[in-house]
Amino acid sequence: MVLASGAGTRVGAGVNKVYLPLAGRRLLAWSLEAFGQAPGIGTLVLVTRPQDAGLAVEVLDAYSGAVPVEIVHGGATRQASELQALRHLAGRISGGSIDTVLLHDAARPLIGTELITAVLSAARAYGGAVPGLVAEDVVAVTEDGAQLEGKAPRGIVRVQTPQGFRARPLLAAYEQAELEGFLGTDTASCMEKFSSLPVRWVTGSEENFKITYPHDLVVAERVIRGRA
Repeated sequence: MVLASGAGTRVGAGVNKVYLPLAGRRLLAWSLEAFGQAPGIGTLVLVTRPQDAGLAVEVLDAYSGAVPVEIVHGGATRQASELQALRHLAGRISGGSIDTVLLHDAARPLIGTELITAVLSAARAYGGAVPGLVAEDVVAVTEDGAQLEGKAPRGIVRVQTPQGFRARPLLAAYEQAELEGFLGTDTASCMEKFSSLPVRWVTGSEENFKITYPHDLVVAERVIRGRA
């Protein structure tokens, strides 16, 4: 599941940031191509906004991945968008043809197939998996915020996507969250509240950063050119 239904206003563009140009493609295209070439991926769902329909079609016309892409329109929040996509897949989830779901932010265009495979493998083995990097630059402060207290407690990581979970518990957790009006910070927080599945930490990638501000596009372009 590639999530592209946000607005991305902080990047300062007049268009949804996932459709901005990046090294000769729309930013979204990089994520779709990575998942479309990753082993073990059988269904690819693009969650987008109705007003971006023309741009989405343009991206899909140039798409060359081996996995067909299905389009679902998102909701008012990220969680609502994820639920829309899960409901779209519900028949295949209940039937067993989809056993695990990965949820990825399209604003992270430099995701690699190795990380996708690692998250998928861990999610299938343990029930849930989240990639992340150790937050070595985070420090603790006093309660009033006036002074530094040294390094933050061990075990803090900067979470990335894709986050992966077994499909049936994931759908059940999201339906329960909708019923109770719970809005989590990400997929893992929703699963933590409404599921007993363990979530495995998978080492993320420095290149798998999120495009948030204009300078992030410059960095991403340089990374891509460096790969070439």
